[in-house]
Amino acid sequence: MTTTITDAHAFLVDVAVETERTDAVQSFVKQETIFVELTTSDGLHGLGYSYTIGTGGRAVLSMLRDHLLPLVIGEDADRIEAVWHRLFASTRATTTGAITSLALAAVDTALWDVAAQRASLPLWRLAGGFRRDVPLYDTEGGWLHLPVDELVQGALDSQRKGLSGVKVKIGKPTGHEDRERLAAVRDAVGPGFELMVDANQSMTATEAIRRARLFDGLDLGWIEEPLPADDIEGHVRLARSTSTPIAVGESMYSIAQFREYLDRGAAGIVQVDVARIGGITPWLKVAHMAEAFNVDVCPHFLMELHVSLAAAVPNGRYVEHIPQLRAITRTEMTIEDGRALAPETVGLGIDWDRDAIDNRIVETTENRILA
Repeated sequence: MTTTITDAHAFLVDVAVETERTDAVQSFVKQETIFVELTTSDGLHGLGYSYTIGTGGRAVLSMLRDHLLPLVIGEDADRIEAVWHRLFASTRATTTGAITSLALAAVDTALWDVAAQRASLPLWRLAGGFRRDVPLYDTEGGWLHLPVDELVQGALDSQRKGLSGVKVKIGKPTGHEDRERLAAVRDAVGPGFELMVDANQSMTATEAIRRARLFDGLDLGWIEEPLPADDIEGHVRLARSTSTPIAVGESMYSIAQFREYLDRGAAGIVQVDVARIGGITPWLKVAHMAEAFNVDVCPHFLMELHVSLAAAVPNGRYVEHIPQLRAITRTEMTIEDGRALAPETVGLGIDWDRDAIDNRIVETTENRILA
């Protein structure tokens, strides 16, 4: 018996940042969270979401209201690939790009929520079930505006909690200032504790090559987003010049982009983001493609969702610790012995607080779109 989608609506929720977050090019202003709720003919309700860090949320909501949600009504909720491809095909004039991908992701994650509920499985099992726990590294103590003593203290706190490593933002006016900050953290935590860096696309290829050489001896886990994401040739040159892995993915919006990076040896770590790639459906394809290239996946942000996906695949190496949903959830992601545990709750496994969400809605589709 076919189970159809009978109701689809979307709404935009603003969630304040939990702490000041700065990098070399921007600040995290707020999390605009775009929700999609789907209802099926057998009475299931799937809640999916995506996000921005301060701008564009209403544009995503408009894409959903005016174009995508009308198309999902009457679709078979069990045919996730078919629904995803129909929606993607209907928006070819605006792909590949952030607005379309973020809108697709909100629908796709809602469909996976429905599928997991129907299967009576948590997402991590439905998506592959490789293992339940994943190593965790912290980003919250490494923002660019923090003084050295706070960077050091944050890293030591993470180490004491049993986390596997920390990430520090780079992009100070001089490479030597970046190196001094990193060296202070490395000296404090010692060897055997992962230290990653993130430039947030702020450098030219020549400057990234220069700084990578300057960082030699610090045993960095990776250099993240050193260059603009569309500078593939620059990433190739950088990757060839250093033994430190180059991490990319949070600013990439199609499977094909990841394929080219991997094929050309320009990525040593894949940081595919569910929201920015267009949902769980393409996320899994990128993760398995990375596995074929013997490359690990360390997804960007969205730890409450990515913990299940990183647990589902054999090359899920890390979950990034950046708490951001505590204001609209009743419980937090479980951490045991410094490792993130994928929830066993049926569905996506996120314990949404609907009252808190409703109190933060800033815009919604004008009317529910009913069959």
